[in-house]
This record gives sequence, structure tokens and C-alpha cells, in this order.
Amino acid sequence: MKDLFDILSELEKDEHIHLGRLLLLLNVFAGDDKLGEVEGLTKLAKLDFLLRYPVYLERALNESGKQMKKSPPLDYERKSVEAKMVRFKYGPWDFRYRRFINTLIGMGLVYIRQGGRSYFLGVTEKGAQKAKDLEMDKSFTDLLERAKTIKTHFNFSGTNLMRFVYRTFPEIGTLQYGKEII
Repeated sequence: MKDLFDILSELEKDEHIHLGRLLLLLNVFAGDDKLGEVEGLTKLAKLDFLLRYPVYLERALNESGKQMKKSPPLDYERKSVEAKMVRFKYGPWDFRYRRFINTLIGMGLVYIRQGGRSYFLGVTEKGAQKAKDLEMDKSFTDLLERAKTIKTHFNFSGTNLMRFVYRTFPEIGTLQYGKEII
């Protein structure tokens, strides 16, 4: 019989879990009119860091004087890591982001556009519909509520979000580049 660690380790390898989570996150940031975008991969990575690590999201809310009212971390989430990220030059990072984004673009679910020196990520109409399907799946309820919480409390510029993450989680800044965040 597999233990929880083995199951979670297998989930980490399933790209569909990451694609669904990122699509859901981008869809929440798109808003009801689906016109909202996330500026840059660095900002997306910080938002995803908070979504992937609900214990860190809870700490970030506490640091901001807020409480995690909806979908607080479950017991197993406090004791394990669902999805590993590593310390990168600009903070928590998954080296697969470019592949994930390109896959979502190739599937017609996400678009990327350049504006000046920045790149903006948003959901297509097809992506919004797929995200809506995910939202109806009970297994995505916690992710959806947490993504909404992140948008409400941490929709900062990429630079300000990066500063907030380093200030709130100084242990990340002391890790060597490439070291897993646990």
C-alpha cells in the first residue's frame, strides 16, 4: 500500500495538476470580465508559490494582519509538500513554468502578449470555460478559494510581491540557488 508521501510524489510528476492549478490561478486574476492579466512569469511564480504552499499563504496572511478564513491548510498539507519549488534568483521558482505556460498556450487556454518590456498572461475564452469546469470539480475547491484569497490580498506588482515574499519568508533568501523549498 502506498503511503501519503508516495502518492504526493506521483502527483508532483503529473503535469496536468500543475496546468490546472495555473489555469485556475490565471482565471481568478482575469476577473469576471476575463480582461485581467498577470504581468510576467516572476509575478506568476510568486502567486503560484502562495497557492502551492497553503502554509506559507497562511503565514503571509498572518503577516498582513489577516486570517485564512476559507480553505485553511489541511493537516496533510502542514506535514508534506505537494509541489516542490526551488530557490531562484528572484525567489521561489519551478523550472517547468515556461513549459507549463507554452503547453497552456498550445492548448488554446492561455495567451501571452508583450506590452513594452513586459509580458502579460491571460486566459482565452476556451481557457475561461475550462477553468469554469475545474471550478465545478470539488477537488479544486480549496485551490479556487485560495486563489481568490491571493487575488484579494496579494495582487501587488511583481517587484512588490517579490519583496513581500522575501520579507515575510526570510528563510527562502538564505537558501542556495537551486535548493528545494520545503
